[in-house]
Amino acid sequence: MTHVRGHIPNHTRDGAVRGLGRCFVAAVASLICLAGSFVAAVAAPEPSQAADAQVASTVSAYWLVASDGGIFSFGGAPFYGSTGGIQLNKPIVGMTAGPNSQGYWLVAADGGIFSFGDAGFHGSTGGIQLNAPVVGMAATHDGGGYWLVAADGGIFCFGDAPFYGSMGGKPLNQPIVGMAATPDGGGYWLVAADGGVFSFGDAHFYGSTGGIHLNKPIVGMTADPNGGYWFTASDGGVFAFGAPFYGSLGNVPQSRPIVAITSDASGAGYWFTNNNGAVTAYGDATYWGSAPQVINRPVVGMAEATGSGSFAGSAFPSGSYGYDISNYQCPGTPNGLPPQPHTIGIVQVVGASKGAVNRCLATEATWAGAGLNLYIYLTNGVDAQSGDGACQSSGSQPACNFGFNTALDAFAKAQAAGVDTSVAWWLDVEDSSLDNQQTASAALVQGAIDGLHYEGLNNVGIYASPGLWGGIVGSSYRPGVPYWAADWAQQNPATTCSTLQSKYPDIPSGPIQIVQYSSPSYAFSAGGMSTAYDDDYAC
Repeated sequence: MTHVRGHIPNHTRDGAVRGLGRCFVAAVASLICLAGSFVAAVAAPEPSQAADAQVASTVSAYWLVASDGGIFSFGGAPFYGSTGGIQLNKPIVGMTAGPNSQGYWLVAADGGIFSFGDAGFHGSTGGIQLNAPVVGMAATHDGGGYWLVAADGGIFCFGDAPFYGSMGGKPLNQPIVGMAATPDGGGYWLVAADGGVFSFGDAHFYGSTGGIHLNKPIVGMTADPNGGYWFTASDGGVFAFGAPFYGSLGNVPQSRPIVAITSDASGAGYWFTNNNGAVTAYGDATYWGSAPQVINRPVVGMAEATGSGSFAGSAFPSGSYGYDISNYQCPGTPNGLPPQPHTIGIVQVVGASKGAVNRCLATEATWAGAGLNLYIYLTNGVDAQSGDGACQSSGSQPACNFGFNTALDAFAKAQAAGVDTSVAWWLDVEDSSLDNQQTASAALVQGAIDGLHYEGLNNVGIYASPGLWGGIVGSSYRPGVPYWAADWAQQNPATTCSTLQSKYPDIPSGPIQIVQYSSPSYAFSAGGMSTAYDDDYAC
């Protein structure tokens, strides 16, 4: 791992002057690298993740980076190190992956480069006075070099990265906010805050939003591996040029700005992240998790990675046990609170959409302790209005409105009860009132997901029986969120973790995070009411 700061390359392309945005070529032999092992103060991969680099990887995954250089790895993307625990001269503004995901580079606003894994250090502008701050970077196809771009469109080339042109010294309507290289590395695109696109080398111009009024500024772009590009605005609006459109967050209300977008390896989907590390997947891009709810510094970028498919970011350690409880486990009832010790403690907030709050919510949250998660029991309903603009195209706007408003109502009630709301939340999808209206039920669930995300929550998942899910919401609605599976027929929940996706292809497409399973402590009375406890296992 290499920490690079304050190095001036001693050769320039054709005598170029940096202030004009021409391209520097690094003389690596003249640069001094400071070696060290930096572990992110906020990144949460298990220590064993570093070993994932040696394991055959099979899925398209992703990394997130925060402004302090803290790295968050998802989908088994290897963790190679970070700058999360050291003092930086300037904040990190972006990252790009090395070849075959065997490393990555981070870039700071002064052009300082931080190399990890097999990503080689080829130079930086960390010790140079820049006319405008660096805002992004891209790597060559073989990882032998990289480009940096400044807000004025100036391009800085290092290693084997050729100079194809720049906007440095030319008037811009809006500052440059990002760049992407073509799949073969023979060119690059720059995108400005108004969506103006500038193409260099073999990068074909497919279109832009430079002449269109945007609701929010563009914040980043990503290349389609098959040709073309996408860019995103801070409200999650996506603009596709020469590439398929898979969806956007443009009409979904956001409490935090979107800061980055990246394509999956096939170009069949893409991910967004907001500045708190909440990730949203579209198309065939698989959701692998989001950053912890509370992080030290805002997320500023993301990059596609090749991973092993393991899930990171669960509220509970893999293999841990516990219970979910509701109004029926209040102290003083025949059931009472489940015994200690336990790790998992998932507590009901309301027993119906916009219904009465669990009368023992605060007490049960105290019982849950550090393992607290919260859940909403969803029931059918309609509302004429909500703050979710996406409901207009949901297939059932009144149901979607109701779901959104239900989420806001439950969140407010949990806050009023004094419990910690900055935890993972779950939507319990099983009530019979949701039956026989699949379009409306799917819209209601999506509205509730949007509502909890609007409250600033990173981790929102679905609880449902895999055998009942499709009958309630239909076979085509597969939200990319964590899944808590009710598999009462299975006495070994670890088996469910590994086999459920193949048995039930219609369940939510996110990772199976928790299994509610059959155990001796769980039973039913003749009236159908639980007389004991629901047992849960963390995958």
